[in-house]
Amino acid sequence: MANTPHGGILKDLVARDAPIRPQLQAEAATLPSITLTDRQLCDLELIISGGFSPLEGFLNQADYKRVVDELRLADGTLWAIPINLDVSQEEIEHLGLKPSVRVTLRDPRNDDAIAILTVEDIYRPDKVKEATEVFGADDQAHPAVKYLHQSTHDFYVGGKVQAIQAPVHYDYVAYRNTPAQIRSFFEKLNWSRVVAFQTRNPMHRAHRELTVRAARSQQANVLINPVVGLTKPGDIDHFTRVRVYEAIIKRYPTGMAALSLLPLAMRMGGPREAVWHAIIRKNHGCTHFIIGRDHAGPGKNSQGKDFYGPYDAQYLVEKYKDELHIQVVPFQAVTYLPDSDEYVPSDEVPAGARTLDISGTELRRRLRTGAHIPEWFSYPEVVALLRQSHPPRVKQGFTIFLTGYHASKKEAIARALQLSLNQQGGRSISLLLGETIRGKLSSELGYSKRERDINIGRLGFVAAELTRAGAGVIVAPIAPYEEARQLARQEVEKAGGFFLVHVATPLEQCIAWDRDGVYARAKKGEIKGFTGIDDPYEVPKKAELTVDPSQESVSQIVRRIILVLDKEGYFGDV
Repeated sequence: MANTPHGGILKDLVARDAPIRPQLQAEAATLPSITLTDRQLCDLELIISGGFSPLEGFLNQADYKRVVDELRLADGTLWAIPINLDVSQEEIEHLGLKPSVRVTLRDPRNDDAIAILTVEDIYRPDKVKEATEVFGADDQAHPAVKYLHQSTHDFYVGGKVQAIQAPVHYDYVAYRNTPAQIRSFFEKLNWSRVVAFQTRNPMHRAHRELTVRAARSQQANVLINPVVGLTKPGDIDHFTRVRVYEAIIKRYPTGMAALSLLPLAMRMGGPREAVWHAIIRKNHGCTHFIIGRDHAGPGKNSQGKDFYGPYDAQYLVEKYKDELHIQVVPFQAVTYLPDSDEYVPSDEVPAGARTLDISGTELRRRLRTGAHIPEWFSYPEVVALLRQSHPPRVKQGFTIFLTGYHASKKEAIARALQLSLNQQGGRSISLLLGETIRGKLSSELGYSKRERDINIGRLGFVAAELTRAGAGVIVAPIAPYEEARQLARQEVEKAGGFFLVHVATPLEQCIAWDRDGVYARAKKGEIKGFTGIDDPYEVPKKAELTVDPSQESVSQIVRRIILVLDKEGYFGDV
């Protein structure tokens, strides 16, 4: 055991390589169970490994209230972020949750029993206050505030946990170390001064330079300690990032740096998160911690302004430095000087010197288009890895989502577009018509709003998987509801491009083109819930393209769609 930043004892509840505790496992099988969310699992893993020491469980009401109000546990110990187990009213009633009840906490990936929690209390949080005090504003442009209001249940359960086993990981196992294992590693190598570098992004040459400078200034070694739990939506996946870290660590002087992964679920909480990160790194045995500009900032709020000031995180950590017992190394932004081929701190750039930089937005553009990324910015092996995971648009998949009334000619457009894209070549093209999905995937569904939404959800899932594989996908359902279309967009955009085409044929023209007579039957009441007759069609709010086959030919519409794809870079040479 070792001292915590709070002067207590590190509580490593179970080592990663410890055997399963059979007595607790047997008890767990007899208890009611809660299947954790991904974020709860990340939190539990760091509770039982000692990463969240001195926490021994999820916060009870007294601890929660004081953390929200004062960044302290009920006993006065510094702690910055609420760590909560949220449950619904239904779970409370179904599981019989009340003080002293024991409940098994299970891994959502494999149903393993990870720990047993003894309930201390159940309480309803003030989510508006939590958002305002912890994250600075009750603004759902902040990902953690959005998660709080849209993904967490109405009640929190507090209580200590008894660990049964550590969660099992199958990827990058060699880099997944508990705090105790990291401290032992430092002791074995006689690393008495260690600078921790937190990151949720790929590392480039500038990151290597700043960490080396930090280490040399402190006469310390470097622990590259990236987050591989939940990060900001839209971040590059951890598989790609770890491959980058593996490549870049070879660029450090021999024996200077080590890599270890942190299964943390970030909240993007800016200043409070920086204090939290400092505590976690102290628990891992680090003596120094790099805190950068806008550390763990989520970006812009709903008014278009940054949630936090650029140095707010550094100021707050400095305020608590006497309790943290870890030395902060302020991040010094470095700038590339092409004439001397070196990176130097921005405040040391000579007057009149030429400088070069590539922003994150520009880097993403170059990856998307296949444009050159120079060696002064990133190492060739890093660029190669990023290009593997983020191929240029010409190699990416996309989905064309055609929506409109029955008999609007969207199916004719879809079939013609498939032929044109097949002629174009370069990727496989899949056509998913409404009747195809209904017959193959949703034959048991009717036409209520709920059933229509389920059908579009399934369609979005299939389109996303094909898009992820690099295919061009054309879908043509009626899809009358805006929310279902937006959910399909969100699903597909995780995998590639999404283009909503509103086939805005007037209803009267659709009725005239209807050779099956279904509109006539719906008007007579023979068909209930028919879109355009007794069920609404919600006009898309943000379609990439609006077309009207009553005013232009199918060929012209297909050409317009292809021009949109071409403009976005889906055709042409790499």
